[in-house]
Amino acid sequence: MFEADNIRDWRDHDVVDGDGRKIGTLESVYVDTATDRPAFAAVLVGLPTRRRLVFVPVDKATVGPGYLKVTYDKSLVKDAPGIDPDGELAAADEEAVFAHYHLPYEQGSRGERRLGRR
Repeated sequence: MFEADNIRDWRDHDVVDGDGRKIGTLESVYVDTATDRPAFAAVLVGLPTRRRLVFVPVDKATVGPGYLKVTYDKSLVKDAPGIDPDGELAAADEEAVFAHYHLPYEQGSRGERRLGRR
């Protein structure tokens, strides 16, 4: 599990895959609204003129000096559903993010969002 005293301290750090290849830069973390635990990292990828945020699960992620290492391959993460860097993940798009990584998705018991940005 991704552990950090203050998630905001990791903003702008590199996000790397298991082989140490840089995927992008950590922009924010989305927490599971049921548990308030970190669930996905929003990673800034792309060229300066074509940037976007993609999402990667932070389960089993580890932190090191200046980086967050995720267990997913760089190419899988770069193909993940994304949003505009100034955008917000819409509730209707949450399921696609989970499906990309073959993770189960369930809304809250009253239909509330599963992910919240921190």
